Amino acid sequence: MTTDSSSPQRAYRAACPNCGAPVDFRSAASAFAVCSFCRSTLVRDGEALRKIGESAELFDDHSPLQLGVTGVAQGEGFALVGRLQYRYGQGTWNEWHALFDNGRSGWLSEDNGAYVLAFDQALAEAVPAPEKLIVGQALTVGARRWHIASVTAARLIAAQGELPFKPNLERGFVVADLRAAGDEVGTLDYADPARPLWSVGRPVRLDDLKLVGLAEGGGGAGGGTEKTLRASSLSCPSCGAALEVRLSTTQSIVCHQCHAVVDVSKGVGADLAHYAQDNGSEPLIPLGTVGRLALGGKNPLPWQVVGYVERCEVPDDAEDDEQSLWREYLLYHRTAGFAFLVDAEDGWSWAVPITGVPEGQGRTVKYQGRTYRQMYRYRGEITYVLGEFYWHLERRQRTDNIDYTSGTHRLNREETREGDTHEVVWSAGAVLPADAVRRAFKLPDEQAAAMERDVAPTSSSGSWLAKLFLWGFIIAVILMLFRCGRDDDCNDQLQRYGQASQEYQSCLANNRSSGRTGGSSYGGFSSGGSHK
Repeated sequence: MTTDSSSPQRAYRAACPNCGAPVDFRSAASAFAVCSFCRSTLVRDGEALRKIGESAELFDDHSPLQLGVTGVAQGEGFALVGRLQYRYGQGTWNEWHALFDNGRSGWLSEDNGAYVLAFDQALAEAVPAPEKLIVGQALTVGARRWHIASVTAARLIAAQGELPFKPNLERGFVVADLRAAGDEVGTLDYADPARPLWSVGRPVRLDDLKLVGLAEGGGGAGGGTEKTLRASSLSCPSCGAALEVRLSTTQSIVCHQCHAVVDVSKGVGADLAHYAQDNGSEPLIPLGTVGRLALGGKNPLPWQVVGYVERCEVPDDAEDDEQSLWREYLLYHRTAGFAFLVDAEDGWSWAVPITGVPEGQGRTVKYQGRTYRQMYRYRGEITYVLGEFYWHLERRQRTDNIDYTSGTHRLNREETREGDTHEVVWSAGAVLPADAVRRAFKLPDEQAAAMERDVAPTSSSGSWLAKLFLWGFIIAVILMLFRCGRDDDCNDQLQRYGQASQEYQSCLANNRSSGRTGGSSYGGFSSGGSHK
C-alpha cells in the first residue's frame, strides 16, 4: 500500500484483490470502499484489502455530482469520495460521502429536488422502533422537538468509492425523515434496527458550495438551466415516440405525442410502466419557456417551465356544489432547484418546499418570524400533467392540503399517502401579480386578460382578441371541472362492462351533466415527491 502526503488527509492506495485496479482511501477513518472497475466491496485489513461482497451497477441518473468533485462548506474544503444509491417506492436517491479537509465526514443528499448537507450525530437517547413512528406527530431527539415528515421502506441498491461503514446491500430497511423549526432536517436510518443512525442537516445550494469538477454540463456559473447537456433517450411504451429525460431528478415524464405518463423511476433500461390520460387544456406558459423571477426577495433567476399539472378539489360530500381547481407550473433552475408557479381562482403565486416546519400547530403557525392563519383545508387530485417531474405520478393522485396566509405570504401543508410511503411536505411562498408573471415569461400582451383571475367576463373594455383568450380559458376551466371528482361514481360500470361500454359512457355523461361551477379554496402549493 502506498501513501500520498500531498493531501490534507493522509491518502492510501492499494490494488483491488479481485481485479488489480487501484483503490484509494483519503481518510484513515474509512475502512470500506467499492472498486470502481469490478464493483467489489472491499474492507481495509491492515495494509491489505479483502473482498467481502459485490455492489450492483449504479443506475445512471446523469447527476451533475461525481466522485472527485471538490467544494467548500462551513468554511472548510471537502471532496466527494463515496456514493450510496437507494431505491424506494417512488424512485431513487443518492447520498454522497463528503470528506472534509479537517477529517470530518458529511453527506450531501437530495431533498425534494434540492440538496441537504448533513452530519452524523450520536443518539443520546433511545428512539421508537420504526413501526411506532407516525407521520405528522412530534418526536424529541437530542433535546430538540421534531415533526415526523415521512417513514419510508428503502433499499441500498449500489455503492461507489470510499465509505465510512460497510454498505448494506443484502436487505431493505426503514428511513424516517424528521423536520424542525429553523429549516433543519433529521434522518433516522434503521438499517440496523438495534442501533439506528441519526444525522442532522440543513439545505444548501450547489452554487454556494463552490463546486469544482462537476460532470459535463452539470454546473459552473453562467451555465444553462439544465443539470446536464446530455439526455437519456427512451421510447414511449404507449406509442413508440422518442422521449428524452433531461433532468437528473426526473421520476415521471409525459410523452409529447400521446400524452401518456411514463414512470422512469426504475431506470431508463427497465420495463417502463405508463398510463393514458384524457386531454387537458394547453398551459398558458408553454413548456420550455424561461422567465426571470425574484422569489423570496432573492436576486432574479432564469426559471424554466419543465412540468405542468392540473388539479381539482375533491369534495367531501358528493352533493357539495362548491369545488375549485388550479394549475401548477414546475419551474427549474440549475443550482436553485425547483419551485412552483400556481395559477388559482384567486390569482397567481409561487412556492418552494421548505426543509423545516413552522412553529405551532392547528389554525395558527409561525414561520421565519411571521404568523400565519389557516385559510382552507381540502383534498386535491391530479387530473392532467405534461412535462417532467421529480416525483412519481400516479393516476388520480390525491393529497390532503391545508393553506395558511399572512398578508401576501402563503404556507401550505401537503400530506401524501402512496403505497408504503407516507409523507408531509411544507411549502412557503407569496402571491404574484398576473402581469408580473406575464412580463417575466415574455408572454404576448393579448394574453393578459386570460391570466387575470378578477376580470369580469362581461367587461366591455379590452380588445376582442383578449376577450377570446379569456373565454377560451373559462371554457377550459369548465371542461377541467367536468372531469374532476365524479368519475369515481361509475367505477361499478367500468369494472363490470369496460371503458368502451355504453353503460360506462352513459354513466359518465350523466355525472358530467351536473358539473360544478365554482369554489373558493386557494390552490395549494404541491411539492409532491419524497425526501432524498
